[in-house]
Amino acid sequence: MAQFTARYKGAHISARKVRLLANLVRGMYADEALDALKYQPQRGARMLEKVIQSAVGNAQDPDQNEGVSRRAEELVLTDVRIDGGPMFKRMRPRSRGSAFMIKKRSSHITVGLTPIEEI
Repeated sequence: MAQFTARYKGAHISARKVRLLANLVRGMYADEALDALKYQPQRGARMLEKVIQSAVGNAQDPDQNEGVSRRAEELVLTDVRIDGGPMFKRMRPRSRGSAFMIKKRSSHITVGLTPIEEI
């Protein structure tokens, strides 16, 4: 089964914020998913949109798929994963000389597209 993937590793956004958008577009056609994300106000929608566009570009490259160029209308988002990435850990002073840990979270965004005739 030919699957075209794209990744964004170390995106500076929490995985929890992007997962809501990933659940929205999972199972859609690639062009429908791009249209749906275009009107979402969240910052994670822009990141997910770029990863989907990159995966569509990988599918349209004839060198990667036996000389056949795929269109976005015939590709389905089958694998949309948002995994937690590395965290920047910072200390914030608290009362009575103690400290509090601040975790600046990041995420890995992975998108996999499959042609509709292979599903």
